[in-house]
Amino acid sequence: MSKAIRFHAVGGPDVLVYEDVAVGDPGPGQARVRNKAIGLNFIDTYHRSGLYPLPLPSGVGLEAAAVVEAVGPGVDYLKVGDRVAYAGGGPGAYSEVRIIPADRLVPVPEGITDEQAAAMMLKGLTVQYLIRSTYRVQAGETVLFHAAAGGVGLIAGQWLKALGVHAIGTAGSDEKAAVAKAHGYEHTIVYTRENFTERVNEITGGKKLPVVYDSVGKDTFMGSLDCLRPRGMLVVFGNGSGPVASFDLNLLAQKGSLFVTRPTIMAYMASREELLAASKELFDVVLSGKVKIEINQRYALKDARQAHIDLEGRKTTGSTILVP
Repeated sequence: MSKAIRFHAVGGPDVLVYEDVAVGDPGPGQARVRNKAIGLNFIDTYHRSGLYPLPLPSGVGLEAAAVVEAVGPGVDYLKVGDRVAYAGGGPGAYSEVRIIPADRLVPVPEGITDEQAAAMMLKGLTVQYLIRSTYRVQAGETVLFHAAAGGVGLIAGQWLKALGVHAIGTAGSDEKAAVAKAHGYEHTIVYTRENFTERVNEITGGKKLPVVYDSVGKDTFMGSLDCLRPRGMLVVFGNGSGPVASFDLNLLAQKGSLFVTRPTIMAYMASREELLAASKELFDVVLSGKVKIEINQRYALKDARQAHIDLEGRKTTGSTILVP
């Protein structure tokens, strides 16, 4: 038997239970892996709360670094003992051992630790598709990134700076704004006391922005639209304050023929080829030293409930990992 965090009903962090699970042998196209470090992400709370419904009972967690214990028939690109990491393959990363589709596993290069890999895969690949595919930023552009002191935000600030992009970041406190400033953001906005739309207008001299990256959702949606110049793009990739309600599409015309998109990592990494290419770009920028992966919180796997409480209570910065 192996230990895992699971939930049998949706709700708050209290629905998470630490229990025994049976893990068998991998089938065709699968691998059995032993997790060494597990990443904590906001999407885990969306699954647990039922915002993103899953069949119950369910495992939780999408990101980890692991060692391959066994491979199923047809898997000839992995072998027992390989160091791997993943950011998908279905919920279940909050576990000691699990079965996962082998094509979701990415070899971890020398120079990247297990903890770094667990802390960077989902967040780092999210940044990769946001700034390299959804809207491919260009040197000299100015962009807005909400939740700049979060795990995704800190990676984004460093990567944007490395690309020569002027990044504006929002944060909920002076302390978090200082963290964001130290990670590549040229300007920070403390949204709890400043109107971020007005500040963006001031910073850009009224020119506004080509793109806004928004993982907050409901509370920032309309303000984010008002930060965009004509034909700008709002990229909504999370719901930290709750999902965006329905809105009149005519608003996009009235505000300058704006674009709004709701991308997911699953769509951008659908093929193994896309996953490997994006992972290589992520690993390369980290190995270059231009992006540093900082783990600011560690919890034992059995304490996942407390980790969720702290994450939703905005008590964390940067990346957080669970240790089996």
